[in-house]
Amino acid sequence: MTRVLYIDCIGGVAGDMLLGALIDAGAQVELPDLQVDGLRIELGTAERHGISATTVTVHGDPGQPHRHWSSIRAQIDAAQLPERPRARAQAAFERLAIAEGRIHGIAPEAVHFHEVGAVDAIGEVVGVALALESLNIERVVCSPLPVGRGFVDAAHGRLPLPAPATLTLLEGAPIHGVDIAMELVTPTGAALVASLADEFGDIPAMRVEGSGYGAGSRDLKQLPNVVRVIVGTEARTPQGVSLIEANLDDLIPELAPDAAKACFDAGALDVWTTPIQMKRGRPAFTLSALTRPQDQRAVAEAMLRETSTLGVRIAHLDRVELAREWLSVDVGGEPVRVKVGKLDGRIVNLAPEHADCERAARILGAPVKVVWARALASGHESTQEVDS
Repeated sequence: MTRVLYIDCIGGVAGDMLLGALIDAGAQVELPDLQVDGLRIELGTAERHGISATTVTVHGDPGQPHRHWSSIRAQIDAAQLPERPRARAQAAFERLAIAEGRIHGIAPEAVHFHEVGAVDAIGEVVGVALALESLNIERVVCSPLPVGRGFVDAAHGRLPLPAPATLTLLEGAPIHGVDIAMELVTPTGAALVASLADEFGDIPAMRVEGSGYGAGSRDLKQLPNVVRVIVGTEARTPQGVSLIEANLDDLIPELAPDAAKACFDAGALDVWTTPIQMKRGRPAFTLSALTRPQDQRAVAEAMLRETSTLGVRIAHLDRVELAREWLSVDVGGEPVRVKVGKLDGRIVNLAPEHADCERAARILGAPVKVVWARALASGHESTQEVDS
């Protein structure tokens, strides 16, 4: 099952807040040698509106130099980091360099980091990457972000909030303003969520396994100055589908397969007919098509175009599906596809593709049922080899 992290930016997001939340959720973090003298993480606790949260302070020896992106990139590459945390840390700093370069009109390679190049940012970004690895997070979803107003003093001068680099980093992400005159989303925090999040929005369907809170340095009156993370695994949920139907008592039966094919061609998941009796005792049948919502209009128009009906009815249903993939097996030298159905990563169904069985049977001069049985047996054998 896919391990999921939801970042709930209740009071905004900063690198130390996100790292604190991940550690509070159980992540173990030990920074490697990043060629920063005296680099270490200090943990503490704070209460924000009655919520106990973890605080993080990154320390380094005084007199640390400001760094260019190329320097930070080389430091991360030289550190003893697993591949995924290394890539995640590099991606965050790359986003920062591109955003700063765009704001100041210079190439990313020439960006001279000031605040974001300080010791604390290097420790926070690498720490977050290592914390995600400790929790084995594979997918990240982030909430919409609250942004404050006012100004912030930076190395380049007095900047409006949200800071220009922060806004650049959050392009494509949902934000909403709050009446607080302070920086709620820092450039480091923005770079982390922008580079890590697979999507922004509501809490995804998941089985909750843990949570954690990371506190910002200020205790705000308007809202809890915390980031909350929720850790879990993806949960299977029903998928919305549309059922499109028409009752037909005046369609030539020979045309029913053509109408069904038109519905399939328009995107229907399944099409079938059901015998019914209509008014005055006339024998008839219902043509039904199951489709995903995005294909609903096309399938409905195909049914209207290819049948004699004057209208169709549409019902909206939920459907729970198995994860599916294809396996190719050999039957007498002929390839036959076998559909594999999985529930929570475990195989629960195998089904040879009938059209492939028909084709192989014609070539081999064997009954279709024999080809089908041999394909199923080969499918079972192949999947057992994979599991072992």
